[in-house]
Amino acid sequence: MLTITDLSARIAGRLLIDNASLALPVGIKAGLVGPNGAGKSTLFKIITGEMATETGHTSIPKNTRIGQVAQEAPAEDTALVEIVLRADLERTKLMKEAETATDPIRIAEIQMRLVDIDAHSAEARASSILAGLGFDQDAQQRPASSFSGGWRMRVALASVLFAEPDLLLLDEPTNYLDLEGTLWLEEYIRRYPHTVLIISHDRDLLNTAANAIVHLDQKKLTFYRGGFDEFERQKAERDEHQMKAREKNIAARKHMEAFVERFRAKASKARQAQSRLKALERMGTVDAVVESNVRGFSFPRPDRGVASPIIAIEDGSVGYTPGAPILKRLDLRIDADDRIALLGSNGNGKSTFAKFIAGRLEAEAGRLRIAPQLKTGFFAQHQMDDLVPNESAVAHVRKLMPDAAEARVRARVAQMGLTAEKMNTPAKDLSGGEKARLLMGLSAFHAPNLMILDEPTNHLDIDSRAALIRALNDFPGAVILISHDRHLIEATVDRLWIVRDGTVSVFDGDLEDYRQEVVGSSGKGKKNSDSDGGSKAEKRKQAAQSRADLAPMKKKVSDLEALVARLTKQIQSLDAELADPAQFADAPYKIAQKSKQRGERAAELAKAEEEWVALTSQVDEAEAAE
Repeated sequence: MLTITDLSARIAGRLLIDNASLALPVGIKAGLVGPNGAGKSTLFKIITGEMATETGHTSIPKNTRIGQVAQEAPAEDTALVEIVLRADLERTKLMKEAETATDPIRIAEIQMRLVDIDAHSAEARASSILAGLGFDQDAQQRPASSFSGGWRMRVALASVLFAEPDLLLLDEPTNYLDLEGTLWLEEYIRRYPHTVLIISHDRDLLNTAANAIVHLDQKKLTFYRGGFDEFERQKAERDEHQMKAREKNIAARKHMEAFVERFRAKASKARQAQSRLKALERMGTVDAVVESNVRGFSFPRPDRGVASPIIAIEDGSVGYTPGAPILKRLDLRIDADDRIALLGSNGNGKSTFAKFIAGRLEAEAGRLRIAPQLKTGFFAQHQMDDLVPNESAVAHVRKLMPDAAEARVRARVAQMGLTAEKMNTPAKDLSGGEKARLLMGLSAFHAPNLMILDEPTNHLDIDSRAALIRALNDFPGAVILISHDRHLIEATVDRLWIVRDGTVSVFDGDLEDYRQEVVGSSGKGKKNSDSDGGSKAEKRKQAAQSRADLAPMKKKVSDLEALVARLTKQIQSLDAELADPAQFADAPYKIAQKSKQRGERAAELAKAEEEWVALTSQVDEAEAAE
């Protein structure tokens, strides 16, 4: 699919890629990983032709369609589903031509091609993709201009997925998705019928959706088979072999150099000394393994503990407009050692709840009790909300240390992971990762008892995310976490709350249960009843109810099987008619009618098959419970 040969590239005079080569097989789902700033996005620009190379070249088969998410989200008054539909350029062109074509032969060609590309089910496919990314049926009919930038970026993602390019390039697509959208995207990429190259720092996405990893490091590209965990294992083995080879190389060179130094002045040994000099040149050197040096995160320990519950909510309601609460019926408590992740789609109120318990929103009704002496650190999802754009990191920290010496202020900034040359850079000019480090340091500055983190990983690479996990696990206080990074959640929290239906409640299960709830069961399978938080009595009750429902469900399955057979036969009949356009020479408009009928039958068939699969699964589960 994609071949890169001896490629070198520079940005602003800095060499990012040096004589790198890669062969990407057809149909592979490859994750492109490497440190921030290594040149991953630059490589995408080279592949798409937006940027020229210094040396080398890329090779892609002729007529290959390359797809990439648009950098700017649409902000027009067109319905979302229409924006997605027009992303299929061939379908859009054919549909437009079909409106004006008069030649019967051309009309037949157009209609046959529309059948070939399944054009009449396009709206259903577009709607399914939008639904997977969080847009319900009503939202799909709303104009793009009515959505925020983050939601419009989801529309841009939906458009490129709908177009189904031969080579799909995705650059950090989960940065504007919630956990639900990320889980859906994992499954979609895993089943995508063509080649995918995806830049991501989400290791669960790379483990679930990718079957290969391309590592861009030290200006070179290295291809590994398997997901991210397999890549880490293979790279560790390769690094170990390289270190051993380097040690042997150094020892051999020292031995030869010692011989040359000892005997090069003696006439009788001069020829042997020259021979060893040539051998040294041929031997060359083995490069040292370069270890990634990622600065860690540090959360200071609270000065004093706070008795539980640190926060208690009784019949609380909260929102932004009086009389229109976003969340209500809140009856929850947070203890001093709680580690809680908030689940739920974007727009359900996760950030609202975080601001509420952080004291940034007041209760409209009910009671919110906060323990005396409780200190709270808050990391905002939209980083610039809590940063002054034109002030440097040093200026931000100096406000919190007004009487401290300049050296102490700078030392505190350095502890946050910012280098000396970045300390005086205005916040608006820092990279996303640098802003995240500054905001994380400011959030934890006063040694809080409770850390509330709203999407802290959006601009962190994999190594920085690992450092954040270590810091959170070392932190002795309570943590409330909102994140689409499943690995971060699994590694740092022990309780799950779900935000939906206008309230917040405990989620009875683990992340695998939630994944199956969002995208359906596949892959790992459910855990047994003793490990998912449900009682055995409740399980037995559910099994009994399933048995009671079994008879009518089986009848419905049988009816659906008959419907599927009938629709399949009708589609086969329509296909046979459409395969002979000559019979429509006197009435070419009938081709469009038949094609429309065929599309309608195909949509009905897809719906019936989907319902049959769901019901069959329920019947199987009920029978297994017996």
